[in-house]
Amino acid sequence: MANNNTPNPTPNNKKPGGPGRGRFNYYWIYFVLAAVLLLMNMIPSDFAKEKSWRDVKEMIINHEVKKMEVINNKVVYVYITEEVVNGKYQDEFKDNFYNSVAKGPHFKFEIGNNSNPDEMVAEVREEFALDEEFPIEYDTRENYLKDWIWILGPIILIVVFWVLIMRRLGGGGGPGGQIFNIGKSRAQVYDKDTKVNVTFKDVAGLEEAKTEVMEVVDFLKNPKKYTELGGKIPKGVLLVGPPGTGKTLMAKAVAGEAEVPFFSLSGSDFVEMFVGVGASRVRDLFRQAKEKAPCIIFIDEIDAVGRARGKNAFTGANDERENTLNQLLTEMDGFSTNSGVIILAATNRPDILDSALLRPGRFDRQIGIDKPDIVGREEIFKVHLSPIKIGDDVDARKLAAQTPGFAGAEIANVCNEAALIAARRGNKTVEFEDFQDAIDRVIGGLEKKNKIISPEEKQIVAYHEAGHAIVGWFLENCDPLVKVSIVPRGIAALGYAQYLPKEQFLYTTEQITDSICMALGGRVAEDLIFGRISTGAQNDLERITKMAYDMVAVYGMNDKLGNLSFVDRGDSFQKPYSDHTAELIDQEVRKFIDASYERTKNLLIEHKDDLERVAKVLLEKEIIFKTDLVALLGPRPFDKLDVYDEYMSTAEESDEKKSSDEKATDKATDTPTPVAEAEAPGNGSTEEEGTEREEESTTDSQPGN
Repeated sequence: MANNNTPNPTPNNKKPGGPGRGRFNYYWIYFVLAAVLLLMNMIPSDFAKEKSWRDVKEMIINHEVKKMEVINNKVVYVYITEEVVNGKYQDEFKDNFYNSVAKGPHFKFEIGNNSNPDEMVAEVREEFALDEEFPIEYDTRENYLKDWIWILGPIILIVVFWVLIMRRLGGGGGPGGQIFNIGKSRAQVYDKDTKVNVTFKDVAGLEEAKTEVMEVVDFLKNPKKYTELGGKIPKGVLLVGPPGTGKTLMAKAVAGEAEVPFFSLSGSDFVEMFVGVGASRVRDLFRQAKEKAPCIIFIDEIDAVGRARGKNAFTGANDERENTLNQLLTEMDGFSTNSGVIILAATNRPDILDSALLRPGRFDRQIGIDKPDIVGREEIFKVHLSPIKIGDDVDARKLAAQTPGFAGAEIANVCNEAALIAARRGNKTVEFEDFQDAIDRVIGGLEKKNKIISPEEKQIVAYHEAGHAIVGWFLENCDPLVKVSIVPRGIAALGYAQYLPKEQFLYTTEQITDSICMALGGRVAEDLIFGRISTGAQNDLERITKMAYDMVAVYGMNDKLGNLSFVDRGDSFQKPYSDHTAELIDQEVRKFIDASYERTKNLLIEHKDDLERVAKVLLEKEIIFKTDLVALLGPRPFDKLDVYDEYMSTAEESDEKKSSDEKATDKATDTPTPVAEAEAPGNGSTEEEGTEREEESTTDSQPGN
């Protein structure tokens, strides 16, 4: 698991698949030309003031008109004398932009189609007995620009609108775009110009998976090393593992190390509501990949498109998705050996993938990326602790031992929460106590000290959690207790008990039985002390019911059913057994749980005084740890180390051995005389067999009423 603080990609890098610098858009030229033409049309050719015929008539009477000019029998321009321009009408022309007052025209008015300016002026002379005459000129002017704008303007607007629509539909952004490019691949391309700052050094706790993936990268860098010996690199590599274990991170490391084009996309990118789009995108993706070979294609969450065909109850409902899968199968099987295109995919649901997708020749290699063990968690903690200012008491080994079942993403969350808690408290460094509170925060949820709980409910919760602690303390196969709390956390949890499960892959009947008894401890303690039960055991009952049914129907741990396993895959409406067998399973489960209840009750009756003491201390302190239980109950009556003590002692012995070997090496280097070569002691390794089982940090929650 890598440090999530690592930027990807760097700010100075280009956007994946995008150009390094913006290109000039030639449509700006068309826009400027259109704006100039429009502006020229809007600017008037003259600055004559608009007047009515009545105003012009007054000017004629006052002998102010020097000349008239009739344009196209529509507009009459009036020129007045210089004396009145600089005198009577000086205020009207003082803001003239072109300072063309002296030349004129100064005023204008419009006439109708049947009007004759000569007759209009003659009537005024006759009416007012005017002897002074002034010339009236006629002229015809054509505005070709305006005419062309009126002709071509609508056409240009339609063309521009159509081009913009086509650009938006063809390659523009925003929802609803990409109509004509909807069949194009949406993969982001990371090439030599786009640096990804995640490498294999940032990946911790995944050594085996990292080795296999590095082989793929090495093939792309040095293919002759494998082809000369007749070897073939896998065409497809499938990363399989639970969420948060680092599958996508491993792909980022491949992109950072491969130094070849890296196509990254999600399985959902192939899914679209339009028929044929998914298959078209698959074809376009592989076309681009072949052009840039050697390269890597990474498909995250491939189960979105690679789900097994024919499993849907409604015929025809998945035709489009199945067509996309068929195209993907065809493209993957169509590569030649030396094409240099490798498919890297990730999923946490390998059970639902189509068998044709998993066959050799497509995904030849499946790499399991499981939750890390205690050694892997220590390495992951070291990666995430490096950028944090930690105190002297913080040890990655202790944190790894206290976080069983945590994936890499959860460990990163713990480190971040610890830093936030320390900052909230005003500390200069992050102490071990901050990490413990962060672990509680991740496991149980947010602490709610201000939640109002009645004294009666608090007492019930205290005895409930004390019952879990007592049963787990005196049963040999139960996980060792870490802490017990009655502080409300999360949405409905009123208290919880945290245990440290052993990291193992095989579980015996005795271990599961003791775990069921420990889960029943809370309900039995309520019944024994108060004579009544509450809803606080709902989570416990849910867990023990599942474990009991698994013992009887899945693991074959029942004498009456024998060695049979009925696994419910969830893909069928019918059970794989008869009604009589179902009734028998129910009877055996009920019988087994009743027997476990009686066993738990007898144990708590025997240790009732211890139950009272632990409950009272819980009511007083609200949180007690393993050391408090040792002080109250004495050491556990089983002479063996728990996971935490065993790992810490083994780690200390390993450090001492490593230190002594280094001192011996330094001493041998300083000694000039030759020494006999001794065989280096080998590290013992043990191999455990069996089916894989997820390790979980066991917590007991109290759901609210």
